[in-house]
Amino acid sequence: MFGNSVNTFTYPMSDKAILSQLGVQLKQMRLNRNITQLQMSKMAGLSRSVISTMENSGRGTMISFVQILRALQKLEMLNLFSTEMLVSPIEIAKLHGKQRKRASSK
Repeated sequence: MFGNSVNTFTYPMSDKAILSQLGVQLKQMRLNRNITQLQMSKMAGLSRSVISTMENSGRGTMISFVQILRALQKLEMLNLFSTEMLVSPIEIAKLHGKQRKRASSK
């Protein structure tokens, strides 16, 4: 998922193992940029202990995860989570006739 790691996330992995692997990946991204945990904590607006906990166990909050990705300039990784509604042109044409043009009163 992150970088060129040979580790992949698979369904048989426990949730704890997945979080631990995410922590390993965050640490590797930080080290690849030659940033200390203290520097990362200042960049992300988090304590050094939060950085350490995230890297060593994968435990933390989603907001901390986003703050770390932002500090590492890796927010684009979250684009993997975006979904796009695919609608055929025929469905669009059918729906177009049913679009509301004005509000009605009760």
